[in-house]
Amino acid sequence: MIDPLDDSLLMKMSRGMLPRALLLVFAGIAGMNGSRADQKRPNVVFILADDLGWSDTTLYGTTKLYRTPNIERLAQRGMTFTRAYASSPLCSPTRASVLTGLSPARHGVTAPTCHLPKVVLKPVQATSGSPLQKATIPESVSRLDTKYYTLAEMLRDHGYATGHFGKWHLGASPYSPLEHGFDVDVPHHPGPGPAGSYVAPWKFKDFDHDPLIPDEHLEDRMAKEAVKFLEKHHNKPFFLNYWMFSVHAPFDAKQELIDQYKKMIDPKDPQRSPTYAAMIESMDDAVGTLLDTIDRLGIADNTIIVFASDNGGNMYNEVDGGTATSNAPLKGGKATMYEGGVRGPAIVVQPNVIEAGSKSDEIIQSSDFYPTLLEMLSIPRRPGQEFDGLSVAAALKGGKLDRDAIFTYFPHSPGVPDWLPPAVSVHQGDWKLIRIFHGGEAGEHRYKLFNLKQDLGERNNLADQSPERVEQLDALIEQHLVDTNAVRPFPNPKFDPSKYDVALEGKATLKGGASAAPKASPRGRPVAGWQNGGTCKLSIANGALQVQSTGSDPYLTFRFPKPVSAGPLTLQIRMKSGSSGQGQLFWKESGHAYGAERSQFFDVKHDGIEHRYTIEVQPSSPVQSIRIDPSRGSGTIEILEMQLTGSDGKVIRQWVF
Repeated sequence: MIDPLDDSLLMKMSRGMLPRALLLVFAGIAGMNGSRADQKRPNVVFILADDLGWSDTTLYGTTKLYRTPNIERLAQRGMTFTRAYASSPLCSPTRASVLTGLSPARHGVTAPTCHLPKVVLKPVQATSGSPLQKATIPESVSRLDTKYYTLAEMLRDHGYATGHFGKWHLGASPYSPLEHGFDVDVPHHPGPGPAGSYVAPWKFKDFDHDPLIPDEHLEDRMAKEAVKFLEKHHNKPFFLNYWMFSVHAPFDAKQELIDQYKKMIDPKDPQRSPTYAAMIESMDDAVGTLLDTIDRLGIADNTIIVFASDNGGNMYNEVDGGTATSNAPLKGGKATMYEGGVRGPAIVVQPNVIEAGSKSDEIIQSSDFYPTLLEMLSIPRRPGQEFDGLSVAAALKGGKLDRDAIFTYFPHSPGVPDWLPPAVSVHQGDWKLIRIFHGGEAGEHRYKLFNLKQDLGERNNLADQSPERVEQLDALIEQHLVDTNAVRPFPNPKFDPSKYDVALEGKATLKGGASAAPKASPRGRPVAGWQNGGTCKLSIANGALQVQSTGSDPYLTFRFPKPVSAGPLTLQIRMKSGSSGQGQLFWKESGHAYGAERSQFFDVKHDGIEHRYTIEVQPSSPVQSIRIDPSRGSGTIEILEMQLTGSDGKVIRQWVF
């Protein structure tokens, strides 16, 4: 008997592919089974926040400042995942994985370059790189190719009205949402974030604020546009793809909210930006607007809602005199391979199917959403259609997943704190291995191994202690790269060892090469290229350069292998201090000694909390060396990362420990 709900037949009918006689038979059967034909598949609302970190909501008990009652309200309706991973630590690769169900290693979008003019549809293998890099960096695909059969196309072909609202960042026309299965695209903007600001006036090409609301907030407006779509299509199946602009830069918000949060700031809390807190609240308000509308239209019981983030929280841009947010207790943030870069909040709701208020510790990833929704909607895959993700429907019913591992492929090296060279990682159960491509000796890979159950903050690299575990997990990585036909980094023939510094702590190779973490060194012996001086000793511990000061004149000096050209220089330092007094940066120019005329003071916060400092100087002659006086008193200073850039913004030197 022909099923009147058989989608393959419905698709053929809509395309005029069935004989007239069969159409009449089909229509007759549909009439006899009207009650089944009237059944409507569940609606789908997919909410993807931008740069929302694991600790940026109240879901996991990790924030005292932010308020997200509507996200909590959403969680009370469905299942919250504690181990939800983005497919990438940056946005565009994750977005492509959501729509295709494929890994960035396969679809080739590995960097957020989709707003740039150059169209790249296949990743390009690099043959060389900067002398600062041990490995080459492939060129990312810069558009989501229309050859992929996206989630939106699948649902549209099965009778769904499809609408995209908010950020896209996968390419302008002819690679916009309108070419990837969406009937509606608002504001039809290809950029990496809001055009100009969140608070009107905006700078979108074809989208303006309501003239009656001169200071309209962009997320409020996006929610209103989404409500119009819901109201128009609530009587038929719909797919609302609401990809928020929030909480991506630029950092601005409603002034009244900023003023409210200013009164709530705890200076000792690493989350202490009133602007960012206000942005979180406006994001949460938009979630509330969608929930209110779904309830008002009476469609809540027949609507699947997914909420997730495209990568970890942004810890590195400066907002209100400090970092935007903190992902603690996770290490790192957006653009890093550590947990803070890829783990985020996730909720899935389906009333009467998923237990309300439930939680799952199962590992899920962005590429899982496509196959999961197909199973939830009873929609078959196309013949031959394969996914790198898998359906997590079993977890949504409270069960365990039959999954071996997940992979994060990120062959890039953004100049941010918690930086890593091009890398790929695998999660298997409690274990996580990061392969740093060709980061070891003689072109060998370097590894970081963590047991996340025992060490959620990824402080203890166990690679040296567990070589068999490294080998086993690295074999999984290798198989993933082979299966996806990934374009990989190669050893860089232009690499100059004299321009590269990396602490040896945690270093390991599959051939057994290993180095123990260096101990505190005596005076006169460099540590990671830095010479101690004055009243301090240097050592490496816990991923930081430890400066142990015993008096009022601690300092450390670094001599460049080749003088750095004259001109504006910017040194960024990320550190914690338990000492006292001002910091000072000296630089030694050719033909001159260190002196006050070639120095710059900077204020240091000695509260034991991580802070980022930016010191700008303008030497008139080539610079031979720099000296940092991090304090004026006794105590311990932890320098987590430093980066020196020139006037063109290019990295001259980077130090990681």
